[in-house]
Amino acid sequence: MENRFTHIDAGGNAVMVDVSAKQPTSRTAVAVGRIAMSAECFAMVAEGRAQKGDVLGVAQVAGIMATKRTSDLIPLCHGLNLTKSAVEFRLLEQQHAVEAVCTVRCGGKTGVEMEALTGVSVALLTVYDMCKAVDKRMVISDIHLAEKHGGKSGDFYFGEQGDD
Repeated sequence: MENRFTHIDAGGNAVMVDVSAKQPTSRTAVAVGRIAMSAECFAMVAEGRAQKGDVLGVAQVAGIMATKRTSDLIPLCHGLNLTKSAVEFRLLEQQHAVEAVCTVRCGGKTGVEMEALTGVSVALLTVYDMCKAVDKRMVISDIHLAEKHGGKSGDFYFGEQGDD
């Protein structure tokens, strides 16, 4: 199979991919990212002592909301009827970091990778927003698709070789 950009036509124009002939299938995507912060800021988040309130609770809701608005933010994404959107956090004490994991699912004609990536990104941006008064040197990093299931290209796992 030839690799090519699917959102650019033969004339070099941006286009939304036509999925009208495809059959709906079950689609799942999981995206991961992290935000590193000072020890003081990490302790405040972990112990729920942030001045603005429950940082991870607000970030969780923000990430879920973002998955549902992805097509409003990324011009060539299809609007999807999501059947699952979840954001979870892991506290990485040694690194003074919070890892966010966003899982999105739908039964549709196109994948939910962008929704999962948008969800994890907005969740981490929300952590930054709620904590910036304590630590402006926080670093958001390593946002990536961890796995996807369904669709023509089949399953993908970030750690496996040959997953192009």
